[in-house]
Amino acid sequence: MEQRISLITLAVTDMERSAAFYEALGWKRVESPDGVIAFDLIGQTLGLYSKDALARDMGIEESDITGFSGITLAHNVADKEDVAPIYSAALAAGGRGIKEPHDIFWGGYIAYFADLDGYVWEIAHNPFSPLGPGGEFQWNGAA
Repeated sequence: MEQRISLITLAVTDMERSAAFYEALGWKRVESPDGVIAFDLIGQTLGLYSKDALARDMGIEESDITGFSGITLAHNVADKEDVAPIYSAALAAGGRGIKEPHDIFWGGYIAYFADLDGYVWEIAHNPFSPLGPGGEFQWNGAA
């Protein structure tokens, strides 16, 4: 298996409501088949998929897809000043604030919010991992 993630799928309770949340953050939908809403990212795609359909696909009960999974999704930004406006936009779109923008012990600047289905996002500026010219992130800085 190659060392990459191609698609991140979020199981959501209301696909159109969730799509509107991400669109309020400035994201653009791409054409996708019925039953899936997709947003192309830099090098990946974020897919919104009905929670009951995903449970059915996996052969589990929908109630088994609940709560905080211990995973956060991160969106890194080029400058410290870019964190707060994104955090504010997420709250204005109906997201729940978890931790306001703040300096962090390792030298960065971060904030946490949850989307409409409880998926936790970290908005981060990491001065030790500058973004590439297309916004791409790599741990030690994009080439």
